[in-house]
Amino acid sequence: MVKQAESLRILAIHAHPDDIEIQCAGTLARLKNLGCHITVATMTAGDCGSAEMGPVEIANVRRAEAQKAADLLGADCMCLEFRDLSITIDQDSRQRVTEAVRKARPDIVITAPPVDYMSDHEMTSRLVRDACFGASAPNYTTHQFQPAPPTEKIPHLYYVDPIEGVDYFGNPIKPQFIIDVTETFELKMKMLACHESQRAWLRKQHGLDEYMEGAERWSAARGKEIGVAYGEAYVQHCGHPYPSSNLLRELLEN
Repeated sequence: MVKQAESLRILAIHAHPDDIEIQCAGTLARLKNLGCHITVATMTAGDCGSAEMGPVEIANVRRAEAQKAADLLGADCMCLEFRDLSITIDQDSRQRVTEAVRKARPDIVITAPPVDYMSDHEMTSRLVRDACFGASAPNYTTHQFQPAPPTEKIPHLYYVDPIEGVDYFGNPIKPQFIIDVTETFELKMKMLACHESQRAWLRKQHGLDEYMEGAERWSAARGKEIGVAYGEAYVQHCGHPYPSSNLLRELLEN
């Protein structure tokens, strides 16, 4: 299985800097340990993520924080340069995300859940789903700078947990499976701690380090469901014509 993993490429793409660290960094670290090539991508640079800095200044800070976290993982890092609270489903957006998928050329894609607490997450989920479908279509052009060629196949597609594992109404969303990330949890938290601007913002808002504590609390809750210290939960997109074999689970549960 390790020999197979060494040839695999993983793309984790979520809305904002820090979303990946909160939701799936432990899983990515385990895949990296198997020899997989990892690319992490954010839709936005986090330009609304400050109460003191303007959008250009905080976006520059958050790009650097995302790169620092990716460096800890040994992953490639990209930003698609959407604006916070402005991700929409349209042709330009679909082309931009499809180009990112073509550049990453993934076997496995991990992205935002279809239902979550904010629109940026949900729009990301839909656009990534469409991009995974369209990336292998030779006649679908992205009209992006130096476009990559179409991919050879539709990748395995997975959705992370919604925040705190609930829908709009607070009802639990049951995952299909949970990955044990106990062995990589320390790295996950170091990656999350790289996003210091967000920790500072939330410390100011909440008066405590809920940013880190919340991530640890939810990882522990998911881990408890399968009898381990820490876990990260997933749902696989298995609709036609996406792959239905659970490659992610096979890699990390054997």
